[in-house]
Amino acid sequence: LYPSEDCIKKKKKKKKLLQGLDERERERERERERERERERRERERGERREREREEREKERERERERERERERERKRERASEREREREKERERERERERERVREKNERERERERERERERERERERERERECIREREREREREREREREREREREREEREREREGERKKERKKKQERERERERERREEREREREREREIIRESKVKEHKRKREKERRERERERERERERERERERERERERGTPPTGT
Repeated sequence: LYPSEDCIKKKKKKKKLLQGLDERERERERERERERERERRERERGERREREREEREKERERERERERERERERKRERASEREREREKERERERERERERVREKNERERERERERERERERERERERERECIREREREREREREREREREREREREEREREREGERKKERKKKQERERERERERREEREREREREREIIRESKVKEHKRKREKERRERERERERERERERERERERERERGTPPTGT
Protein backbone atom coordinates (compact mmCIF):
# COMPACT_ATOMS: atom_id res chain seq x y z
CA LEU A 1 0.00 0.00 0.00
CA TYR A 2 1.22 3.54 -0.78
CA PRO A 3 1.03 6.32 1.93
CA SER A 4 -1.52 8.97 1.34
CA GLU A 5 -0.68 12.63 0.68
CA ASP A 6 -1.82 13.56 4.19
CA CYS A 7 0.51 10.97 5.72
CA ILE A 8 3.44 12.35 3.73
CA LYS A 9 2.75 15.88 4.95
CA LYS A 10 2.50 14.73 8.54
CA LYS A 11 5.77 12.92 8.25
CA LYS A 12 7.52 15.97 6.88
CA LYS A 13 6.10 18.13 9.65
CA LYS A 14 7.18 15.67 12.31
CA LYS A 15 10.61 15.52 10.76
CA LYS A 16 11.04 19.26 11.13
CA LEU A 17 9.88 19.10 14.74
CA LEU A 18 12.27 16.31 15.50
CA GLN A 19 15.25 18.25 14.17
CA GLY A 20 14.99 20.69 17.12
CA LEU A 21 14.96 17.95 19.76
CA ASP A 22 17.97 16.35 21.26
CA GLU A 23 19.00 12.92 20.19
CA ARG A 24 17.33 11.08 23.05
CA GLU A 25 14.11 12.92 22.62
CA ARG A 26 14.35 12.31 18.93
CA GLU A 27 14.96 8.62 19.60
CA ARG A 28 11.95 8.44 21.91
CA GLU A 29 9.90 10.31 19.37
CA ARG A 30 11.08 7.98 16.64
CA GLU A 31 10.11 5.04 18.84
CA ARG A 32 6.70 6.54 19.48
CA GLU A 33 6.41 7.24 15.78
CA ARG A 34 7.32 3.66 14.95
CA GLU A 35 4.74 2.49 17.49
CA ARG A 36 2.13 4.71 15.98
CA GLU A 37 3.16 3.49 12.55
CA ARG A 38 2.85 -0.11 13.66
CA GLU A 39 -0.55 0.62 15.15
CA ARG A 40 -1.58 2.42 12.03
CA ARG A 41 -0.41 -0.48 9.83
CA GLU A 42 -2.07 -2.95 12.19
CA ARG A 43 -5.25 -0.93 12.08
CA GLU A 44 -5.08 -0.72 8.30
CA ARG A 45 -4.41 -4.45 8.05
CA GLY A 46 -7.38 -5.06 10.36
CA GLU A 47 -9.57 -2.78 8.25
CA ARG A 48 -8.28 -4.38 5.11
CA ARG A 49 -8.95 -7.87 6.48
CA GLU A 50 -12.43 -6.72 7.55
CA ARG A 51 -13.11 -5.30 4.10
CA GLU A 52 -11.80 -8.48 2.50
CA ARG A 53 -13.87 -10.58 4.88
CA GLU A 54 -16.95 -8.50 4.07
CA GLU A 55 -16.16 -8.74 0.38
CA ARG A 56 -15.75 -12.50 0.66
CA GLU A 57 -19.03 -12.70 2.59
CA LYS A 58 -20.75 -10.60 -0.04
CA GLU A 59 -19.24 -12.77 -2.78
CA ARG A 60 -20.40 -15.91 -0.96
CA GLU A 61 -23.88 -14.38 -0.62
CA ARG A 62 -23.87 -13.49 -4.28
CA GLU A 63 -22.75 -17.04 -5.10
CA ARG A 64 -25.49 -18.45 -2.87
CA GLU A 65 -28.00 -16.21 -4.62
CA ARG A 66 -26.71 -17.36 -7.99
CA GLU A 67 -26.98 -20.98 -6.82
CA ARG A 68 -30.50 -20.35 -5.59
CA GLU A 69 -31.35 -18.81 -8.95
CA ARG A 70 -29.80 -21.81 -10.74
CA GLU A 71 -31.82 -24.12 -8.50
CA ARG A 72 -34.99 -22.19 -9.26
CA GLU A 73 -34.13 -22.40 -12.96
CA ARG A 74 -33.56 -26.15 -12.64
CA LYS A 75 -36.90 -26.49 -10.85
CA ARG A 76 -38.61 -24.49 -13.57
CA GLU A 77 -36.92 -26.64 -16.20
CA ARG A 78 -37.93 -29.84 -14.41
CA ALA A 79 -41.49 -28.54 -14.10
CA SER A 80 -41.50 -27.65 -17.79
CA GLU A 81 -40.12 -31.09 -18.64
CA ARG A 82 -42.78 -32.77 -16.51
CA GLU A 83 -45.44 -30.64 -18.18
CA ARG A 84 -44.05 -31.56 -21.61
CA GLU A 85 -44.10 -35.24 -20.63
CA ARG A 86 -47.65 -34.93 -19.37
CA GLU A 87 -48.65 -33.21 -22.62
CA LYS A 88 -46.95 -35.97 -24.63
CA GLU A 89 -48.80 -38.58 -22.59
CA ARG A 90 -52.08 -36.75 -23.11
CA GLU A 91 -51.36 -36.61 -26.85
CA ARG A 92 -50.55 -40.32 -26.87
CA GLU A 93 -53.80 -41.03 -25.03
CA ARG A 94 -55.72 -38.88 -27.49
CA GLU A 95 -54.06 -40.75 -30.35
CA ARG A 96 -54.97 -44.08 -28.74
CA GLU A 97 -58.55 -42.86 -28.36
CA ARG A 98 -58.65 -41.77 -31.99
CA GLU A 99 -57.26 -45.17 -32.98
CA ARG A 100 -59.92 -46.93 -30.91
CA VAL A 101 -62.60 -44.79 -32.58
CA ARG A 102 -61.18 -45.54 -36.02
CA GLU A 103 -61.11 -49.26 -35.24
CA LYS A 104 -64.66 -49.13 -33.89
CA ASN A 105 -65.87 -47.28 -36.98
CA GLU A 106 -64.04 -49.71 -39.23
CA ARG A 107 -65.62 -52.66 -37.43
CA GLU A 108 -69.03 -51.03 -37.75
CA ARG A 109 -68.49 -50.42 -41.46
CA GLU A 110 -67.35 -54.02 -41.87
CA ARG A 111 -70.45 -55.25 -40.05
CA GLU A 112 -72.61 -53.05 -42.30
CA ARG A 113 -70.86 -54.42 -45.38
CA GLU A 114 -71.40 -57.93 -44.07
CA ARG A 115 -75.08 -57.20 -43.48
CA GLU A 116 -75.33 -55.84 -47.03
CA ARG A 117 -73.65 -58.96 -48.40
CA GLU A 118 -76.05 -61.08 -46.39
CA ARG A 119 -79.00 -59.13 -47.76
CA GLU A 120 -77.62 -59.59 -51.26
CA ARG A 121 -77.25 -63.32 -50.68
CA GLU A 122 -80.81 -63.42 -49.37
CA ARG A 123 -82.03 -61.63 -52.48
CA GLU A 124 -80.07 -64.11 -54.57
CA ARG A 125 -81.67 -67.01 -52.72
CA GLU A 126 -85.08 -65.40 -53.19
CA ARG A 127 -84.41 -65.10 -56.91
CA GLU A 128 -83.40 -68.74 -56.99
CA ARG A 129 -86.56 -69.72 -55.14
CA GLU A 130 -88.61 -67.61 -57.54
CA CYS A 131 -86.94 -69.35 -60.47
CA ILE A 132 -87.78 -72.70 -58.93
CA ARG A 133 -91.39 -71.64 -58.39
CA GLU A 134 -91.55 -70.39 -61.97
CA ARG A 135 -90.22 -73.69 -63.24
CA GLU A 136 -92.77 -75.46 -61.11
CA ARG A 137 -95.54 -73.34 -62.56
CA GLU A 138 -94.19 -74.04 -66.02
CA ARG A 139 -94.21 -77.76 -65.32
CA GLU A 140 -97.77 -77.43 -64.06
CA ARG A 141 -98.76 -75.68 -67.24
CA GLU A 142 -96.96 -78.37 -69.21
CA ARG A 143 -98.88 -81.04 -67.33
CA GLU A 144 -102.10 -79.16 -68.05
CA ARG A 145 -101.19 -79.03 -71.71
CA GLU A 146 -100.40 -82.72 -71.54
CA ARG A 147 -103.78 -83.44 -70.06
CA GLU A 148 -105.36 -81.30 -72.74
CA ARG A 149 -103.48 -83.23 -75.38
CA GLU A 150 -104.61 -86.43 -73.77
CA ARG A 151 -108.18 -85.28 -73.97
CA GLU A 152 -107.57 -84.26 -77.54
CA ARG A 153 -106.22 -87.70 -78.32
CA GLU A 154 -109.30 -89.22 -76.79
CA ARG A 155 -111.50 -87.03 -78.91
CA GLU A 156 -109.46 -87.95 -81.94
CA GLU A 157 -109.77 -91.59 -81.07
CA ARG A 158 -113.50 -91.27 -80.87
CA GLU A 159 -113.44 -89.39 -84.14
CA ARG A 160 -111.39 -92.16 -85.73
CA GLU A 161 -113.96 -94.67 -84.55
CA ARG A 162 -116.67 -92.59 -86.12
CA GLU A 163 -114.80 -91.82 -89.31
CA GLY A 164 -113.24 -94.94 -90.67
CA GLU A 165 -112.82 -93.28 -94.03
CA ARG A 166 -110.37 -90.88 -92.53
CA LYS A 167 -108.19 -93.67 -91.15
CA LYS A 168 -105.18 -92.87 -93.24
CA GLU A 169 -105.34 -89.25 -92.24
CA ARG A 170 -105.69 -90.17 -88.64
CA LYS A 171 -102.66 -92.46 -88.97
CA LYS A 172 -100.70 -89.58 -90.36
CA LYS A 173 -101.90 -87.42 -87.52
CA GLN A 174 -100.99 -90.12 -85.06
CA GLU A 175 -97.56 -90.36 -86.56
CA ARG A 176 -97.17 -86.63 -86.29
CA GLU A 177 -98.47 -86.75 -82.75
CA ARG A 178 -96.02 -89.48 -81.86
CA GLU A 179 -93.27 -87.39 -83.33
CA ARG A 180 -94.39 -84.39 -81.32
CA GLU A 181 -94.67 -86.62 -78.27
CA ARG A 182 -91.17 -87.86 -78.81
CA GLU A 183 -89.99 -84.28 -79.16
CA ARG A 184 -91.87 -83.35 -76.02
CA ARG A 185 -90.29 -86.24 -74.17
CA GLU A 186 -86.89 -85.12 -75.33
CA GLU A 187 -87.75 -81.57 -74.30
CA ARG A 188 -88.91 -82.77 -70.90
CA GLU A 189 -85.71 -84.74 -70.51
CA ARG A 190 -83.69 -81.67 -71.38
CA GLU A 191 -85.78 -79.67 -68.91
CA ARG A 192 -85.13 -82.21 -66.16
CA GLU A 193 -81.45 -82.10 -66.99
CA ARG A 194 -81.49 -78.31 -66.69
CA GLU A 195 -83.29 -78.61 -63.35
CA ARG A 196 -80.70 -81.07 -62.11
CA GLU A 197 -77.96 -78.68 -63.21
CA ILE A 198 -79.69 -75.81 -61.37
CA ILE A 199 -79.98 -77.96 -58.25
CA ARG A 200 -76.29 -78.85 -58.47
CA GLU A 201 -75.37 -75.18 -58.84
CA SER A 202 -77.60 -74.28 -55.93
CA LYS A 203 -75.90 -76.89 -53.77
CA VAL A 204 -72.49 -75.59 -54.80
CA LYS A 205 -73.55 -72.02 -53.95
CA GLU A 206 -74.93 -73.16 -50.62
CA HIS A 207 -71.69 -74.94 -49.85
CA LYS A 208 -69.71 -71.82 -50.75
CA ARG A 209 -72.03 -69.69 -48.62
CA LYS A 210 -71.48 -71.99 -45.63
CA ARG A 211 -67.72 -71.84 -46.08
CA GLU A 212 -67.87 -68.05 -46.38
CA LYS A 213 -70.02 -67.88 -43.23
CA GLU A 214 -67.50 -70.07 -41.34
CA ARG A 215 -64.64 -67.88 -42.57
CA ARG A 216 -66.43 -64.71 -41.40
CA GLU A 217 -67.12 -66.35 -38.05
CA ARG A 218 -63.42 -67.18 -37.68
CA GLU A 219 -62.52 -63.61 -38.66
CA ARG A 220 -64.95 -62.18 -36.09
CA GLU A 221 -63.47 -64.50 -33.46
CA ARG A 222 -59.95 -63.27 -34.32
CA GLU A 223 -61.21 -59.68 -34.11
CA ARG A 224 -62.72 -60.36 -30.69
CA GLU A 225 -59.43 -61.93 -29.59
CA ARG A 226 -57.51 -58.83 -30.80
CA GLU A 227 -59.97 -56.63 -28.91
CA ARG A 228 -59.45 -58.69 -25.76
CA GLU A 229 -55.66 -58.42 -26.25
CA ARG A 230 -55.92 -54.64 -26.58
CA GLU A 231 -58.02 -54.54 -23.42
CA ARG A 232 -55.41 -56.61 -21.60
CA GLU A 233 -52.70 -54.26 -22.88
CA ARG A 234 -54.62 -51.25 -21.56
CA GLU A 235 -55.06 -53.07 -18.22
CA ARG A 236 -51.31 -53.73 -18.08
CA GLU A 237 -50.62 -50.06 -18.77
CA ARG A 238 -52.89 -49.08 -15.91
CA GLU A 239 -51.16 -51.61 -13.62
CA ARG A 240 -47.75 -50.21 -14.57
CA GLY A 241 -48.91 -46.88 -13.20
CA THR A 242 -49.47 -44.92 -16.38
CA PRO A 243 -50.61 -41.48 -15.13
CA PRO A 244 -54.25 -40.83 -15.90
CA THR A 245 -54.97 -38.47 -18.73
CA GLY A 246 -56.28 -34.93 -18.23
CA THR A 247 -54.20 -34.30 -15.07
